[in-house]
Amino acid sequence: MLGALTPGTGVLVVDVEPSRLIPLPNAPLAGIRVCDLTWVLAGPQATQILAEFGADVIKVESVRNVDDARMYPPRAEDAAPDDVNASGYHALYNRSKRSIQIDVRNPAGLDLLKQLIAVSDVVVENFSSRVLENWGLTYEELGSIRPNIIYCSMAGLGHRGRDRDHQTFGPTVQALSGLTYLSGLPGREPAGYGYSYMDNTGGYYAAMAILTAIFHRNRTGQGQYLDLAQVEAAINLTGPAILDSQVNGRPNRRPDLPAGNRSQTGADAPHGIYPAAGDDRWIAISVLSDEQWLGFREALGTPEWTAEPSLATAAGRAARQDDIDARVAEWTRTQDPYAAMRLLQAHGVPAGVVQNGEDILEHDEQHKARGFFEEMEHPVLGRTRYNRPVARLSATPGQIRGRAPLHGEHTRQVLGEVLGLDTAALDSLEQQGAFYPVEAAR
Repeated sequence: MLGALTPGTGVLVVDVEPSRLIPLPNAPLAGIRVCDLTWVLAGPQATQILAEFGADVIKVESVRNVDDARMYPPRAEDAAPDDVNASGYHALYNRSKRSIQIDVRNPAGLDLLKQLIAVSDVVVENFSSRVLENWGLTYEELGSIRPNIIYCSMAGLGHRGRDRDHQTFGPTVQALSGLTYLSGLPGREPAGYGYSYMDNTGGYYAAMAILTAIFHRNRTGQGQYLDLAQVEAAINLTGPAILDSQVNGRPNRRPDLPAGNRSQTGADAPHGIYPAAGDDRWIAISVLSDEQWLGFREALGTPEWTAEPSLATAAGRAARQDDIDARVAEWTRTQDPYAAMRLLQAHGVPAGVVQNGEDILEHDEQHKARGFFEEMEHPVLGRTRYNRPVARLSATPGQIRGRAPLHGEHTRQVLGEVLGLDTAALDSLEQQGAFYPVEAAR
């Protein structure tokens, strides 16, 4: 059973030749090696960006503590419950990397990790603040192993301060940052976010910080320590609300806030999500000016209700938002959402279908025209589609370099190629328990 975890012995990765990544010799980060100690989402998001612009990202994994994301849904339908290679979630954020598994609790395994750090440019981790310290791998120790190392830590609350040891997860980061308080509908309890969007945002900030540190090292030869607190990254998204409270003394939640789908930046109407023809089909419409209102009227065929003098100005429309929303919904319910979007856009009105996953993959012609998705074969998940790197650089474009690795798939390959260990040395380390043999679960 490919990828099934066998407690106390290791991970089954059999009959699969370790994959080779597409080389990108002219990529911006070619020649940069990243020792990736990250897990779940925030860290893997950061290192994936680096990998797809040329860095050799080596994901260091553990049999004792398998990355939670390897067990997250969606999973291959026919996979065993303990299959650590069956998660589409993990596969999305860990493509273009190599995976090795090391037992850092074993002195020989910890020494292997130090050897890897010695030949790496960047170390990235998103554990709670004490984990690497407990391994004896403080920034000072990392600097003694590799003097110009760039070490990026991504603890939820950072590595300094009263709460540095608090554990966080995506929803708690969003709550502590104030984002959760700003979400939901007027007069209702904070709704929060069903998905850990701040993990992605934290990953983007980390990738940006690492690139900045690489640029600095290229100029000065000096490495540095990057202490990123994901809560602080999230607070950057709450600036207007903080300023409103600080400067105007107004509470962030009041009768008209959160605004739900209505505009928070002005007296704009119609502005919201409206039902369309079909089962659970919706369209977003935003009329932001008098000119767009005229275009909206024309798109609808200038119905009589739109000619009322009170609706000619933004203030007049804002005063009648409920009535306008009801009228707009009467029209949208009769419209195919894609046809309505194209009609409104042709009249200069911002409008977009509220797309689901199937829509994005199968029906969005814009994504197809830009080649946003790429198909790859995975030994467990089969043939699946992945989004390409978002930033399109004309001279040095990023590229998906390969599927997500199976757990520990590249252990011997990396230790041989990167550390120069021969077969006898690898056999000896395996016997010492520095890493588990992939055939142990046969």
